[in-house]
Amino acid sequence: MPALNHPHTQRLTLNNGLTLSVHHEPRLKRCAAVLRVAAGSHDVPGEWPGMAHFLEHLLFLGSERFPAPDNLMAYVQRHGGQVNARTSERHTDFFFELPPSAFAGGLERLCDMLANPCMNMEAQLREREVLHAEFIAWAREPSAQRQLKWLQPLNPAHPLRAFHAGNRYSLPVLRPGFQQALQGFYQQFYQTGQMTLSLAGPQSVTELQALAEHCSAVLHTGKAVPQLAPPALISSDEHAYQHIDGQCLSLMFAFDQLPPDSAQALGFLCHWINADKPGGLVAELRQQHLIDTLKAAPVYQFERQALLHIEFSAASDMAAHAARIQETFYDWLSFFSAHAEWPTLRDEYQLLQQRQHAVSGAMELARRDAEQQALRLSEQGVSALKSVLQQMLTTAHAASAHDWQLPAPNPFLRVTDEPVSAGLIRGQTSAHRGLRTFAQDRLRGRRDLSAMSFSSAIAPQNTEASMYLRWCLPGPLADTLLTRLQTSLRSLQQDARQAGVELVLSASGTDLQLKMQGFHTPMPSILEHALRTLAAPAADDCDVAPAPSLMPIRYLLKRLPELDQQGTATRISDLEQCWTRAQWDGLAVGLPASTQAAMASVLSKVPGTPNSQLPQPPALRHAWYLEPGDSSEQALLVFCPTPIGRLADEAAWRLLAHLAQTPFYQQLRVELQLGYAVFSGLRQMNGQTGLLFGVQSPHASVAEIYGHIETFIAQLPTLITALDETSFTQARASLAQQFSNASLGALQAAELLWQAKLAGHPSDYLTALYNELMTLDQATTLSAAQRIAHAENGWLCLATYAAPETFYQGRSGSLPTLQ
Repeated sequence: MPALNHPHTQRLTLNNGLTLSVHHEPRLKRCAAVLRVAAGSHDVPGEWPGMAHFLEHLLFLGSERFPAPDNLMAYVQRHGGQVNARTSERHTDFFFELPPSAFAGGLERLCDMLANPCMNMEAQLREREVLHAEFIAWAREPSAQRQLKWLQPLNPAHPLRAFHAGNRYSLPVLRPGFQQALQGFYQQFYQTGQMTLSLAGPQSVTELQALAEHCSAVLHTGKAVPQLAPPALISSDEHAYQHIDGQCLSLMFAFDQLPPDSAQALGFLCHWINADKPGGLVAELRQQHLIDTLKAAPVYQFERQALLHIEFSAASDMAAHAARIQETFYDWLSFFSAHAEWPTLRDEYQLLQQRQHAVSGAMELARRDAEQQALRLSEQGVSALKSVLQQMLTTAHAASAHDWQLPAPNPFLRVTDEPVSAGLIRGQTSAHRGLRTFAQDRLRGRRDLSAMSFSSAIAPQNTEASMYLRWCLPGPLADTLLTRLQTSLRSLQQDARQAGVELVLSASGTDLQLKMQGFHTPMPSILEHALRTLAAPAADDCDVAPAPSLMPIRYLLKRLPELDQQGTATRISDLEQCWTRAQWDGLAVGLPASTQAAMASVLSKVPGTPNSQLPQPPALRHAWYLEPGDSSEQALLVFCPTPIGRLADEAAWRLLAHLAQTPFYQQLRVELQLGYAVFSGLRQMNGQTGLLFGVQSPHASVAEIYGHIETFIAQLPTLITALDETSFTQARASLAQQFSNASLGALQAAELLWQAKLAGHPSDYLTALYNELMTLDQATTLSAAQRIAHAENGWLCLATYAAPETFYQGRSGSLPTLQ
């Protein structure tokens, strides 16, 4: 049966041939659009590999109506949204998310860039170099190299075996034959018969449909074009094979004749393979010390074909244990297959899908609608699952020697609200529930049983809430103890995520932080389980597989908040010492009264001493941190912090980040072609706000990258003086709007409030920041730009190579003044 639409979703075909899906969700603060073109890397002519990916890049360069300074990317950045695209094997997705007030402008630009792209030769040559840099970075990633290896047994004639990323040599831009093929591919597939537009937001279905009809009128009309069916995935009789690559074992299953709804079936099966539950596959393999992690996922699906990848990883070489792992896997699969129909697991899976749907943001809802994801496993899906299992279990298996069990129900999917009277302090009424704001904590100067502040800055509404717990420790945690705590939380994190709550434990310097964000109802129960686990984590009796290697710039971004500002403090390796000497505080945002009350009773179990007056993190200093890696590419982050304590300074820094984003990208990525990983923006970490610049380059040295960033920062004052009064006012208003109640989502607001608490700001921070932005003048902004250019508050740099001499030299020279 076809995927069921959500009651607030309508799917139809417009007069121009465009397939449209519109989703009305009143709880959303943002809107999203996903436009899917039914053409991908496997649909291009074989002699021009990478053409589909190349075209995706070209379309973002702008159009005659919306050139680069005002194209979709620049527009979305100006309005605090997100935008990206992805070229897959048989489709290409373009997607963005914006506040409702800016959504029409974003959709207008999206449709126009697909209908009227600017693809002149100079732009193509320039963008090909960017794509070439992206290809080099991708090819050097271990995960990409492993993928190429485990695809080798497939049919050589299948496009999965071919090269599709595109680079300088596969995209001969100057050849007439290439240009003819590029235009032919664009004209054949980039028309309404090949497109599906999915919109999600708080607007009514009627409003969203009218907006889609208006903006999509510029698209080229056409009829659906059948995509050529590929050859068989595998040419031998064996449709399953394995690949061992050091610490990774991959089991591959190739399916060529799948029945309808097989995508549902594979999603259902992978969910239960991945389930980290007692009596399940993951638990059994870990207990035998055979693996550390397991991940099952389809890596390719088109029509009746699919390629299923099941990856096992461990800290040691997998070759010695591969046979036992494979035998155990097939034993579990036989056990699972014997429970035909799976009524209990189907009910559990439906609850999970419903919860995920209930907490999804606009982008995720639009994506789900574009893919027509079902909220349950249909009867046809059950038949498909039986067919999948039959193809995987080609031989009979003896009675199991393992005591397998079906996964226990997720307790957090069925939680009920606590009685509203629970957790009240004597003398309180429901009006006081939630204790105090963090501003009151400071003013009263007292230490209560709970150091958790329940913020009223964001009114409890819908389903989303956030909670932060911070422990201040006498020293930084030893890596082994932190890993032990994080590993012990894995099963709980999986249950929490399925119930709509992200649970993350992280360390920064001498601080340990536990964060929960998402569906508020199960949070007290999840917190209670987490505290119990942290107080008595599992024994550290097995090695942990190393985390997947990250590309240099991503690794630096991960390390940036973790830089130890406490010097050489002794690292804590004893758990009892950790909790005995810890002091803690916290913040909860968006919790309704009943959940606050239930949470208050759980907080009495937090280890350590509550302290509502923990000191602020120390100020960052002018410093260069070195994080060398295995990659030949160089990367650099430059963080320019604000002065501590003044909201007026933070407002100016935010406006500078807002104004610098597009020109920084244009100069360093487009004009200088340093690489494809080029970005700037405002970042907050551990209560410190700053302007962040980042670059990864396949050819430029760190010294060269630093020189370009330094030059750009020196130009910030000029960027401000070049603005007329109208442009400055418009930019200021656009930024301030992002912090208004109408635009700010609950989770985003909570993160801002937590960073404000760490920085020592009052509890009315959001209102105060909005007011500071609205009254910010050009002279103050220019002064901030000059202070950043002179590094008056220092620059914190994190790089893959040592600092150039110029980093430590003073700056001189005149700076422009505002006329």
